[in-house]
Amino acid sequence: MTERQIPGQMGPMTGPALAITAVALALGTFMQVLDSTIANVSLPTISGNLGVSTGQGTWVVTSFAVANGISVPMTGWLMQRYGVVKTFVVSVCLFTVASLLCGLSWSMGSLILFRVLQGGTSGPLIPGSQALLISIFPPERRGTALGVWSVTTLVAPVCGPLLGGYISDNWSWPWIFFINVPVGAICAFLCWRNMAARETPSRQVPVDAVGIGLLVSFVGSLQIMLDTGKDADWFNSPAIVVLACLAVVSFLAWIIWETTTEHPIVDLSLFRSRNFALGTVAYALSYAIFFGNNLILPLWLQTQVGYVATWAGMVAAPGGVVALLCTPLATRALARFDARLVASAAMVAFAASYFMRAGLTPDANFLAFAAPMVLQGFSMSVFFVALITICLADVSPARMPAAAGLSNFSRYTFGSFAASITTTIWDNRETVHQSRISENAPPSVLQATLARLHHVGLDGLQALDSVTRIAVRQAYAQASIDFFWISGWLMLLAIPVVWLTRKPGRGAPVGGGD
Repeated sequence: MTERQIPGQMGPMTGPALAITAVALALGTFMQVLDSTIANVSLPTISGNLGVSTGQGTWVVTSFAVANGISVPMTGWLMQRYGVVKTFVVSVCLFTVASLLCGLSWSMGSLILFRVLQGGTSGPLIPGSQALLISIFPPERRGTALGVWSVTTLVAPVCGPLLGGYISDNWSWPWIFFINVPVGAICAFLCWRNMAARETPSRQVPVDAVGIGLLVSFVGSLQIMLDTGKDADWFNSPAIVVLACLAVVSFLAWIIWETTTEHPIVDLSLFRSRNFALGTVAYALSYAIFFGNNLILPLWLQTQVGYVATWAGMVAAPGGVVALLCTPLATRALARFDARLVASAAMVAFAASYFMRAGLTPDANFLAFAAPMVLQGFSMSVFFVALITICLADVSPARMPAAAGLSNFSRYTFGSFAASITTTIWDNRETVHQSRISENAPPSVLQATLARLHHVGLDGLQALDSVTRIAVRQAYAQASIDFFWISGWLMLLAIPVVWLTRKPGRGAPVGGGD
């Protein structure tokens, strides 16, 4: 391999240049994390505006998440090949253009296409901003650099639901994407201007084109199957059968290729480490449950409980605020206690927050809906850092970037799959409960209800439609309760996986951020 040294061996920044560049790099992280959450509360608005069902609207979330997950393993290769600064700045520029295109979308198909582009170009944003932040701070202040980076990953989830809800209610949904344009332009300009001379060495690294192609085929076909299976009647549809076969064959071929090729895009040998393998399983499964709940709650609030997007965002926001305030406790907790104990406590708190939601009814007040989010915020403050610490405990420093990328790829991919699976479960449980309500409702009660509605001026069809809406509302409430109970128990069942890992030593790396 040939290596080209770029004049980038410069000392840390100081004064205003350090502050400006740190803020610019933080904006890159902020945009990526913001776009992972901002669309959740806007899904009913986007779906209605583009003339599709809310279930189809979840593709806006899953398309971004799965494309982002696929792009993460490629980040290391890009940074080695082109340098960290170029990779980060180009990623910001492409992400900004993709955000503009998302706002200009004219149909659900075009929006999904541009969200795929947006997610695919966002892979280097978080690792790039973290690496560059560390490089511009003096060694003794690297804790400050990581603090700046961690704060942005926690502030964005607070702002996402609030901004998404406010924009959807008071402007129009395209602005949830347009707001990235000025932020991205400022970020790219300042980072290139202040850091172009600090480019890292680059080298000619072989690209694993076959591995990338098989990965895209496997993840893409499985995601499409999960997104479209419900409407296509699952395996009664030839298209779903073909997608399932393609996913299985691509996955097996990808495993074989990545474990035998000399330069794999994903280093699967990392799974030989017990801590990395089991820690990543617990991390990905727990995150999938967390991601699914963060999607279902705003959907239920807006489609069945009567909340507007702004208030649905306000229900979600306390979780992010509490996570931000409690984050300093996470590092202290890991310094004093076994990371497995800290992770287990976070997972118990997650489960408790889901069980609290299982006691909610459509008539519950705002505080009742927000209270579980406060407990979830506490969980978020320690969950991510504890699980990453467990995952990376046995990984050598040289393999740390690859390990972090693979664990995050697993997390993002499981999250995107969870979005599709949870909405399917939710709708299926609604159908079951609506059938039970119809079967068990005494005819005399139905007739009395229709009579009362006639008495207040509704004709036959209007009265029947009103009764149907009441039944659907109650069925979705029961479906939500079922989903929250299932989530709580699944989270508790994931805890033993954590305790199958070895206790991380005191020298184990501490990961951070979402």
